[in-house]
Amino acid sequence: MRHITKQGSGGHHLQKAHLRPPQTNQEATSRWRSFNHKQKVLESLLEEQYQLCCYSELRSDHHELGYHIEHIENKGQAPQRTFDYTNLAASALDSDRLRAFKDRLVQENLPGDFFGGHAQGKQQSVDMQRFISPHQQDCARFFAFLSDGRIVPAENLNEWDQERARYTIDLLNLDSGFLKVERQKWWDELEQLFDEHLDKDMDIDCLAAIYLLPISQGLNPFFTLTRKFFGRIAEQVLQQDAPELL
Repeated sequence: MRHITKQGSGGHHLQKAHLRPPQTNQEATSRWRSFNHKQKVLESLLEEQYQLCCYSELRSDHHELGYHIEHIENKGQAPQRTFDYTNLAASALDSDRLRAFKDRLVQENLPGDFFGGHAQGKQQSVDMQRFISPHQQDCARFFAFLSDGRIVPAENLNEWDQERARYTIDLLNLDSGFLKVERQKWWDELEQLFDEHLDKDMDIDCLAAIYLLPISQGLNPFFTLTRKFFGRIAEQVLQQDAPELL
């Protein structure tokens, strides 16, 4: 999970709606459903997220899965934050493409279900004291990535932070079959290229830059995994060429 630095306000219409925030779950649901400027808000969110899903860091557009506007703190729990731009993020899976995604899982014989904002756990009540948000500045430190595609709590966490990491992984279904397969593919690609560069005495810094730096205002998928894969080299590249991503 990559920390998202909030920028701007989401536009005039969102700001106007937030001047009179909903007070009940029913009002929040009704007003959000009738809010006709979601696409503009979504574009702003994706721009500040470099096109990555706020939770999984998937480039959902590369898989034709689309995005939806996610309420980090659910509307049902905090209706007054329904139009609060600081509570919004872009999450993978367009609500209109859920059936197609479900069919894809069956066709590819992948276990699991929806993930991110559409995960079953996130649709229920969320313990915000345990939940790790991408708006939390140190969110990346809670998670580690394994070469087989799994995401697990980082090793250096205390007991409470380990519990928070496990809770968030389970709640968002971040270890879904689909995500594990995609992360393993990405890891294998990085590993193969890394080994080739070592064998041919090629510049590892240039390889890291290719995978870590933005291209056309977008990042490659799984930025945090990639950053941890390259380790100190990643920190040097980002410090020099994209300190805003640190």
